[in-house]
Amino acid sequence: MAANETPQVPAMLDEASIKSLVEMINLLEAAKDAMSDEIVSRVARTASEGMTLIDRFTRNEGLMCLLQALDRPETQRLLISLSDTIGQMSRELASAPPTKGGIIGLVQLARKPGTLEGLRALSLLGQYWNDSLRELHRHGG
Repeated sequence: MAANETPQVPAMLDEASIKSLVEMINLLEAAKDAMSDEIVSRVARTASEGMTLIDRFTRNEGLMCLLQALDRPETQRLLISLSDTIGQMSRELASAPPTKGGIIGLVQLARKPGTLEGLRALSLLGQYWNDSLRELHRHGG
C-alpha cells in the first residue's frame, strides 16, 4: 500500500459493528474497574461453597432418589395439586370462624365431600411409607 492511500475498512466491519465492539470493550473495562479484591473474594467463596453444596447433594442417595421421583410427570401433577390445595386451605382457614369442636362438629366434618378421600390419601401415604421404611431397614438401608 502506498503512503498516500487511505486504508479501506472491510465490508464486514461497518460503522455499527465497530461501535458495538467499542461498547463491549467499554463494558468490560467498567466491569474490570468495579471488581475489587473484596468482590473477587466473595465471588470465589460463593463459587466454592456452591461446589461443596452440589458435591454433598450428589453424594446423598436419598436426595437423588427424591429428585428422580420429583421428575416423574405423576409426581409433578401431585405437587401442583398439593400446592394449589395448600393455598386454598390457607385462605379458608384464615377466613373461617374457629370450629366449636365436639362430636357433632366431627360428624359434620366427616359428612363433607372429600373428607374421607383426604383421610384415605393420608392413610395410603402412611401405609406405603411404613412398608418402604420397613423394607429399607430389613435390607440394611
